[in-house]
Amino acid sequence: MNALNRLAAAVRVATVAGATLALTSLAACGGDDGTTLDILAASSLSGSFEELAGTYAAEHSGVRVRLSLGSSTALAQQVTEGAPADVLATADLESMDLAGDDVGSPTEFATNTLVLVTPPDNPAGVESLEDLVEAQFVSCVESAPCGALTDQLLERNQSSAEPVSREADVKAVLAKVTSGEVDAGFVYVTDAVAAADAVATVEIPGAADLPNRYAVATVSASENDELAQDWVDLVTGTEGQQTLDDAGFGPPATG
Repeated sequence: MNALNRLAAAVRVATVAGATLALTSLAACGGDDGTTLDILAASSLSGSFEELAGTYAAEHSGVRVRLSLGSSTALAQQVTEGAPADVLATADLESMDLAGDDVGSPTEFATNTLVLVTPPDNPAGVESLEDLVEAQFVSCVESAPCGALTDQLLERNQSSAEPVSREADVKAVLAKVTSGEVDAGFVYVTDAVAAADAVATVEIPGAADLPNRYAVATVSASENDELAQDWVDLVTGTEGQQTLDDAGFGPPATG
C-alpha cells in the first residue's frame, strides 16, 4: 500500500461514523518516547477501555494509548485496508473474522446483551416490543453487531416494528434516546448501565439467549507486537475482567 493509500485509510478511521477518536491516555510518569499504541475497538467498549488505558499507561512508562472507537465491522475493514493499528477489539466474532489473517489469533473476553432504552419519563409509554409498532425508535445499521442482533431479536419475537433510522453504532443510538429525539432505541446492557438515570430500561424477551461475543486480537502489521500483546493480556486478565464486569459485561461465552 503506497503512502497516499495509507493516509486515506488513516483518514477513514478518523471519520468512521459515530467514532470517538484520540481518547489518549498519557503515561503516568516518564517522558513520551514517541510510542503510541493504537487500539481499534467497538464503541460499546469505550468506558471500559478508557479506564484500562489509564491502567496500561501507568504500567508502560513513555507509551500512550490511542483509542479509535466505532462500528466493529467498519473498524475490521480499516485493519484489512492497512490503517495504523496495533489491536482490534470487536463486539462480535463475525466482525473479527472479517479481518482474517490481518490479525493474530483472537481471544474471546466478554459478552453483552441488548436492551431497549427510553428517555427517563418514557413519554411514549414504551413498555414492550409490541409498543414499538406505534413508537419512533432507532437501532444500529444492519452491518453493525448491535443492528444485526436487533433484527434477530425482533424476528424471534415476531415483531413487525421498523426503526425510523439506522445509526452507525450503539453510541449514536444512545445519543438519539438521551437527547429525546426518539421514543426508544436498542443498545447494550453496558450502555444502559453507563447512561444511568438518563434512560429507562425495557428488557427484551430472549435477549439473554443471544449474547454478543466480544473478541480481541493483535494486528499482524503492528510494529509494537509486545505492547499489543500486553494490552490483550490486560483485557483478558483479572484486572481487565473486573473492569468489564463493573461496566455490566458478562464473562466470555463457553463453547
